[in-house]
Amino acid sequence: MKGRSIPLLAVDGGGTKCLAVFTDRQGKIEGTGRGGSCNYQTTGTEAAVDELVRAMKIAREDLTEPPAPDETLRVECAVFGMAGLDTGYDRQIIEGLVREALSRGEIQADRVVVENDGLAALLGATDGKPGVLLIAGTGSIVYGVNGQGRSARAGGWGYRVGDEGSAYWIGKQALTAILQTLDGRQGPTILARRVLPYLDLRSEEELYNWVYSADYRVDTVAELSLLVSDSAREGDASSLRILEAAADELFYGGRAVIEKLGMKDTSFTLILQGGVLQNNEFVRSRLTKKLREFAPSCNLEEIKKEPIYGVIAQGLSLLP
Repeated sequence: MKGRSIPLLAVDGGGTKCLAVFTDRQGKIEGTGRGGSCNYQTTGTEAAVDELVRAMKIAREDLTEPPAPDETLRVECAVFGMAGLDTGYDRQIIEGLVREALSRGEIQADRVVVENDGLAALLGATDGKPGVLLIAGTGSIVYGVNGQGRSARAGGWGYRVGDEGSAYWIGKQALTAILQTLDGRQGPTILARRVLPYLDLRSEEELYNWVYSADYRVDTVAELSLLVSDSAREGDASSLRILEAAADELFYGGRAVIEKLGMKDTSFTLILQGGVLQNNEFVRSRLTKKLREFAPSCNLEEIKKEPIYGVIAQGLSLLP
């Protein structure tokens, strides 16, 4: 049956978690729900839909007066910031799974807007002012917007051919380093005695088999980045090289966006986001040093708002 109406549904559909909120016309959050990763490129479309539905259903139940389970909840506008939206093909897939999730979640939206989650995060972090947002979490991407409102991006091409400097990329380099040490192609590293027990493996041969098995998962490999950081703090040369390379790769993405937008000699806000840049001081300090040398007028700021607030801001601007 048909129920009441709520102005806005905003969804931050990231590669690590999904956050769904309902708000009033002033942006006040009235219901919140969380799910797991809804990046179809890593989880598959069915799992992505399941997590979207989970988050939206929890948000429905969190409302002060939640609708009955079989009651259709109408929203004036639904805005989704989705990880994995990089091409026209991605858009077709993601718009389809968003429609399915809304249907399964008993939500009828008068207007549906789907954007890349990086763009939503940028809008939320800079309030539309000139800025560059560099994200390095499970994946990585750089977004920027200049004083003329023109935007550009670099990276974000996914774990198979991109995501340089991300937690997944760092973890993958650790696996490579372990096998290269076994070959004698590089010096000794303590990574094997950290990574093998973490994965419940006994030898490099088992590691090789695991990499090509169904147990290999992007999120599991991303977790290995923490072991690389621990090893680097102990002075492991291989781990230090990996983290240096991660910072350099992230710098190349930031430099590309700054150059595309003609911002090298202008003042703009630089925001670093994601687990790697929030928790790994080595990568963060090396990256910021290189960016400040390249674009001296950039102003590093801490994140003032979570990505969901960028999605909310975009949705509020679209309400009739």
